[in-house]
Amino acid sequence: MFRALGSIWLCYFFLQVSLLFYVSYGNLVTCSGIVPMRYRNDKISITDFGGVGDGRTLNTKAFRAAIYRIQHLRRRGGTLLYVPPGVYLTESFNLTSHMTLYLARGAVIKSTQDTWNWPLIAPLPSYGRGREHPGGRYMSFIHGDGLQDVVITGENGTIDGEGAIWWNMWRQGTLQFTRPNLVEFVNSRGIIISNVIFRNSPFWNIHPVYCSNVVIRYVTILAPPDSPNTDGIDPDSSSNVCIEDSFISTGDDLVAVKSGWDEYGIAYGRPSSRITIRRVTGTSPFSGIAVGSETSGGVENVLAENIVLYNTGIGVNVKTNIGRGGFIKNITVSEVFMENVRTGIKIAGDTGDHPDNNFNPNALPYVKGVTFKNIWGVKVERAGSIQGLKNAPFTGICLSKVNLHGTTGPRSPPWKCSDVSGAAIEVSPWPCAELTSPQQSGSCASHF
Repeated sequence: MFRALGSIWLCYFFLQVSLLFYVSYGNLVTCSGIVPMRYRNDKISITDFGGVGDGRTLNTKAFRAAIYRIQHLRRRGGTLLYVPPGVYLTESFNLTSHMTLYLARGAVIKSTQDTWNWPLIAPLPSYGRGREHPGGRYMSFIHGDGLQDVVITGENGTIDGEGAIWWNMWRQGTLQFTRPNLVEFVNSRGIIISNVIFRNSPFWNIHPVYCSNVVIRYVTILAPPDSPNTDGIDPDSSSNVCIEDSFISTGDDLVAVKSGWDEYGIAYGRPSSRITIRRVTGTSPFSGIAVGSETSGGVENVLAENIVLYNTGIGVNVKTNIGRGGFIKNITVSEVFMENVRTGIKIAGDTGDHPDNNFNPNALPYVKGVTFKNIWGVKVERAGSIQGLKNAPFTGICLSKVNLHGTTGPRSPPWKCSDVSGAAIEVSPWPCAELTSPQQSGSCASHF
C-alpha cells in the first residue's frame, strides 16, 4: 500500500513541477481541442442495472446491460454511464458509440482473475498474428471497435487490470495467446480518455490502433517496473493523436508510436502521423519516449516536448529493424529533462524481433529528419547511440543544445555512431564525427 501511495505522490509532484515550469513561459499550449468534450444530458448509473461495488460481486452483466441500453436507445447527444464509489469486479466488456464512461472518485473497475473465459479476437491485420503468439489474441479488458464519440473520464477513479496473473503466465511460458491490453480502441474516432488512473495492465495499457482524433490527457498509468510489456500509451497506425499532462510509471516504454510489424505492416500500409506528446512525466526500465520498433506502415510528424524522465533505461528511443520497411521521418523531440538514465538518446536499426521467418531482408527502413533539441540530462551513463543500416543510412539527424552529463567514464565513448549523417550544434559531450557542424551540412539548417 505504501508503494502505491508513493507512486501516486510522485505522480502529482512531478506533474505539478512540470506544469509550474512550463506555464511560466506563457499560456499552456494544448492539442486537446481536436476532440471537443461532450456533455451528455442522458445519465444512467451502473447500479441501475444491478451493479454492486463490493469487490466480490461479478458485474459483467450489469456493464453489458447498461451499454446495451446506451447502444439501442440512442439518446440524442449520447449517454453517460456513471460508476459510483466502490470496487466493481467484472470480466472484459465492449463500449459503444456516443457514450461516456464516468468513474467517480473512489470508483474502481477491476478485472476478474478468471482467465479461462476471457474472449478471443482476431489478430490485427498489420501484425498478422498476436504480438506474443501466433493466432488470435485476448480481447482488451475495456474494448471498442468501429466506434465514434467515446469518452472515458471521471474524478480520477481507477481501471485495474489485475495484471499479475497474466505476468506470471508470461514468465512461466503457459500463455496460449497474446495477453489483453487494458484499454484498446480499433478503427475508432473522436475518443477522449482523461482524469482516470490505469493500474496493473496485463499487457499494453492504452492502445488506439487504426484510430483518428484521439485525446489522452490527465491520466496516471501505474505498473511495477518488472511487469513485462506494460507500455503506457501506444498510438498505432493512428492519426491526430494528442497525449498530454500525464504521469506514467510502468515496466516498458512510457509512450511508443507504432504502425505494424514487418510484412504485415507493410501490406496494411497505414502510418501513424500527427502525434503530439506534451508534458509527460515518468519512469521506466526501458524507454521514455519511443518510436517503434514496429514501424512498417510508417511514422511521420511526431512532436514530443516538455518531457520529464527519471530512473529510465533510454530517454528517447527511435528503433527499427531490417525487414521492417516503412519510414520514420519528421520526428521532433524538444524540451526534455532526464535524470538517472542509462542512455540519453538512441536511434537504432537493429532492434526488435520478427513475427515469423517470412519477412523480407531487403525491406529496409527509411529514416530521415529526426531532431533533438533543448535536452538536458544529469546522471546519464551514456550520452547517445545512433546506428543506422549499412544499406540504408539514417539521414538528417539533428542535435541542438543537447547536454547529457553524469557517469560517462573515459573508457566508454559518450556517443557511438555508424551509417548516419546530420548535424550538431551546442552538444555536450560532443557527438560523433558523423554529425558535422551546421555550416558543413545544410540538411539540418532549418532546425537550428
